[in-house]
Amino acid sequence: MESKYIGDTKCTVAAEEVARVKGLGFLRDKTTEDCFNARVLTRNGKITAEEACVIAEAAKKFGSGELAMTSRLTIEIQSVPFANIEPMREFLAGFGLETGGTGPKVRPVVSCKGTTCQYGLIDTFSLSEEIHERFYKGYHDVKLPHKFKIGVGGCPNNCVKPDINDLGIIGQRVPAIDYDKCRGCKKCAVEAACPMKTARVENGKITKDDSVCNNCGRCIKKCPFGAFDEYTNGCRIYIGGRWGKKVARGRALGKIFTSREEVLDVVERCICFFRDEGIAGERFADTIERLGFEYVENKLLEK
Repeated sequence: MESKYIGDTKCTVAAEEVARVKGLGFLRDKTTEDCFNARVLTRNGKITAEEACVIAEAAKKFGSGELAMTSRLTIEIQSVPFANIEPMREFLAGFGLETGGTGPKVRPVVSCKGTTCQYGLIDTFSLSEEIHERFYKGYHDVKLPHKFKIGVGGCPNNCVKPDINDLGIIGQRVPAIDYDKCRGCKKCAVEAACPMKTARVENGKITKDDSVCNNCGRCIKKCPFGAFDEYTNGCRIYIGGRWGKKVARGRALGKIFTSREEVLDVVERCICFFRDEGIAGERFADTIERLGFEYVENKLLEK
């Protein structure tokens, strides 16, 4: 297959204007003289059929007629001429849609499909939309040391890789074992259902290694005698993840958060902590490494 390198085409738009519209979600298409790719926000990775039609119409009317999906669950309208930027923004705004998602600030939230999936433990769409409204939009004018990415996953399968975001939320279902109901079955249904292979019968009773268990909830209600019927729904929160040229895996804060209010409070504390104690140009992972995880965790969890 023939490969052709396409270099930078000389831009006819002033550099300060290129920077300004980047802040509005329009990234220059370097293969053109004056066109930009427009990032349309999806709030939580989900749009309505009507919104999809509006975005498609905007692509035909103001761009090249092509759409591209980003890894952050936004939709890019391709090749929008500079002169079409404001008319397109006005057109989208008429249907409640907006562009954005760039700069040293809270970025659009990435969400899996949550409880519409067979493994989903939390309503990720609802939580992500609330995070979008409170922290992407509500903190839009808050300048941070660097970008701040948030990922929300419905279960420990980690399909949206929450732990390689600056802040990641993962749904949890923590079993409350009733040992009095355990019969110590030789062929234990809970042991068979455990994907982590941490549940096993030893000395006539079920055991579980909490350091290995990821609280996926697959064991819940698998015991025919009711030993695994009770559970607590919640979330783990990971901080300091990063993907890109320099990869870092986030670390979990040392508790399970059992209410949405707790989760949102920690999200806000993380953003404000990064704003106040981060250094310009460093990611949250670098801030945590510089200050120490224990120090950061204590600050985030202190009453």
